[in-house]
Amino acid sequence: MMKDFSMTSFVIGVMVGALLSGAWFLGDDIALNPYGSVPISATSTIVSIQESGAVSVSDQPSGDSVMVESVAVPPLGIWVAVLEVNGRDFGNVLGAARVVGPHQNVEVSLLRPTEPNRSYAVGLYRDDNDGEFNPSMNSVYVDFDTGARVVSYFTTTE
Repeated sequence: MMKDFSMTSFVIGVMVGALLSGAWFLGDDIALNPYGSVPISATSTIVSIQESGAVSVSDQPSGDSVMVESVAVPPLGIWVAVLEVNGRDFGNVLGAARVVGPHQNVEVSLLRPTEPNRSYAVGLYRDDNDGEFNPSMNSVYVDFDTGARVVSYFTTTE
């Protein structure tokens, strides 16, 4: 038996339902800090991901561009970004290039050159379809099975 229907009760019920369903859909996959801590090894790492994408890069001379060996992503495309590595965290984005579908030998021009004997990373970002790279607007590309960021590390030489 329903006594009185109030619009306020209805609106509150809809809001609570939306909040709960949003929490259920997002679960533990929420990444509030796209530059979160990631352990770094001294050698290059190839992150191989079956369905969501992969990127590989080798150690290379310092300079004003970075050569990414391969990028395997769906045909819609992504941004390939070169990032500074500060301890266990990612720092500034030095440059980015748009890649549509799988590619080999992708050259990423940098806004500032890499320095000798330093660690850097190549990370993937989803494109928001505005034609410009913006790390605060383009979401980090992650493996759908593990939720881990798709990234590959490299060190510069002389």
